[in-house]
Amino acid sequence: MKHKKTQDSNSVSQTFITTLIEKGFLSFDQVDVVLKEQRVQKSSFEDCLVSLGFISEAALAEVLSLTSGYDKINLKQTLLDPALKDLISREIAERFCLIPLSIEEGTFRVAVADIYNLPALDYLRYHTPFVQKVIPVIAPESDILEAIDGFYGYNLLIPALLRELEEASPHIFSKNNPINPTVRLINALLIDAIKLNASDIHFEPEGSFMRLRYRLDGILSQICTLHSSYWPAICVRLKVMAEMNIAESRRPQNGRMTFYVGPREIDLRVASHPTVHGENIVVRILDKNRSLLSLDELGYSKDVIRQIKEALKRPEGIFIITGPTGCGKTTSLYSMLNYISSLKLNIMTLEEPVEYQLPLIRQSHVREQGGMTFAEGIRSILRQDPDIILIGEIRDPPTAQMALRAAMTGHQIFSTLHTNDALGSIPRLIDLGLSQSMLAGNLMAVIAQRLVRKLCLSCKQVRRMNSYEAVLLGLEIPSRLRVPKGCELCQKTGYRGRVAIAEILVFDPDLDELLITSTSRLPLKHLAQKKGYIPMGQDARQRVLKGDTSLEEVLRSIDLREGI
Repeated sequence: MKHKKTQDSNSVSQTFITTLIEKGFLSFDQVDVVLKEQRVQKSSFEDCLVSLGFISEAALAEVLSLTSGYDKINLKQTLLDPALKDLISREIAERFCLIPLSIEEGTFRVAVADIYNLPALDYLRYHTPFVQKVIPVIAPESDILEAIDGFYGYNLLIPALLRELEEASPHIFSKNNPINPTVRLINALLIDAIKLNASDIHFEPEGSFMRLRYRLDGILSQICTLHSSYWPAICVRLKVMAEMNIAESRRPQNGRMTFYVGPREIDLRVASHPTVHGENIVVRILDKNRSLLSLDELGYSKDVIRQIKEALKRPEGIFIITGPTGCGKTTSLYSMLNYISSLKLNIMTLEEPVEYQLPLIRQSHVREQGGMTFAEGIRSILRQDPDIILIGEIRDPPTAQMALRAAMTGHQIFSTLHTNDALGSIPRLIDLGLSQSMLAGNLMAVIAQRLVRKLCLSCKQVRRMNSYEAVLLGLEIPSRLRVPKGCELCQKTGYRGRVAIAEILVFDPDLDELLITSTSRLPLKHLAQKKGYIPMGQDARQRVLKGDTSLEEVLRSIDLREGI
């Protein structure tokens, strides 16, 4: 957000008037008319502009943003957090014509119609608890008044909304307006899921009821159930929001929508799927303002990070991250691209879909129905003079062959596979039509990874491990084991956040030579271990012994019994 120093009202008005004339909203004669009306009505210049019909409220907000340097906001696409009601009463909101948007680290963002209403900003600064700085955001007055009615006039908390749904008749929910409890419930659920950092919301009809679940730290958690009679209205509302066909219920559909929660721009991907009980809907939540993690913040061990940075020094070859869906492959690849990104490099990507937009990187979508497959996309990108190419997934022989061809012609290629471990990537690539001799010398490195939940620092406990747990962890004598408990901070789960457990197989001339003659796991594994390869199971054991995660959580992701 651009922020300029506060100007006095006269200079601001002059700048504002000049901009209105330059943009063609007003003539010099009309300025005189507005000034005369202002003296008669004893109102603001901006109010007179709108009342005389010289400019719309939306255009006024646009010009105010341009001249003041403050952001503008579309309140119709903004989800308001009901917790902010405690900071500003309805009486204050109506008196100053404002609506609270967010408060983070003492910075309070509010939507206002009049950017130069200094008494309002001063009141918020000195009479609102925990506020150190107030940042106004511009919105049309009518939008603010409508938002005040919806925000303060009706209950926006999930438990109360659920009670309201249960007590009301289902037929009233066909209306598409802010006071509709279905609309308010969906908005409240979206805010709640975003605040909890959920990655997905599942709406699941099951016979006489519908189940609602969030995916938190990779695990689905049930939030509530509702009578099935309310599902049709909720389903239609979600489809309308995502611009999907509400009349089509027999085929899968995909849609998307964008909302704002405070300063955060949230992209929602909505997917429907027909089941025997009705349409199942999953909403994927993508925070477009989420900062990209650096390599050091990904949660890898120091040794894995060191080997990644060493492998990235190679000027050409294929770098693969492998693992199941949801293990953080795309996030890791983005962080690697960010690490090597430079104005001196042309980095291009081919993804399905593009999840986050990255600076200095040309990103493109795969559209197979339109003929833009991964293989065709690589062929096209090679004509764009790239240095580095990210391919979302190597999933078929044409893509594998084009990726290898690009690597053999001096490019760095980054991509993903679905295999259980790093060594499993070699037979998988051979299955996709790549020969051992072609792979040798063209593979930079392969990372296999899982994401496991981190133990909550506020409530994790210590107990003595039993003999079987000691064997799983490679200990001769049982030691202490950290386990989850559950508290308010971790939503009673015992876990907060996630950490990566990983293994990295870095190829060098010795491994390349062995790869030409053998694809057997054991010879490759033994040679790799001599060169510093640490299997994922060993990394997981170290994480448990350090207290980063629990043994139970690791066993949910990988089998530690192998080799004991």
